[in-house]
Amino acid sequence: MSRKKSEHYVDNKKFLEAMIEYKDRCNKAKKRNRKNPPVTNYIGECFLKIANHLSYRPNFINYTFRDEMISDGIENCLQYLSNFNPKKSKNPFAYFTQIIYYAFIRRIQKEKKQVNIKVKLIEDSNLIDMTVQPGDENNDYTNQFVEFLRKNRAVDSIPKSNEIKVKKRKRKEYRTPLEELL
Repeated sequence: MSRKKSEHYVDNKKFLEAMIEYKDRCNKAKKRNRKNPPVTNYIGECFLKIANHLSYRPNFINYTFRDEMISDGIENCLQYLSNFNPKKSKNPFAYFTQIIYYAFIRRIQKEKKQVNIKVKLIEDSNLIDMTVQPGDENNDYTNQFVEFLRKNRAVDSIPKSNEIKVKKRKRKEYRTPLEELL
């Protein structure tokens, strides 16, 4: 019984050859005082495959902004493409995986900052107080909302559910047209 050989989604040898070829073309362009040539489709596909597969790791899979993470990773690969030196390293897959990994981490940090700003704005605008209706001081949904914000967004400044002040609102009495006639 023969085992099926696992195939990698990016062939490191082909990727290295493509990188060496691209670096040669960049060096020729530099000698002629021209711009660097565009990245080949194969190299671009490798960046995309690496970023997509890395985004399926358990520590990145559940973010709603995964597409932005992938875009940032590819952008950083293109930005630091010229820094890859085939003489020092024969593993472009690992080099660009690290670049994409840290791009993902930076995107997560940016998004956490944005969420913290949003939560602070909600807190400052007393939006939490407006979500609590009179008589609903112990409303499970409100408590769950506040706890969700506190746990998942690493914000400690949100008051605990028993500290939420409920603003009493006067309710207008609505009468039906039939009641108004009487």
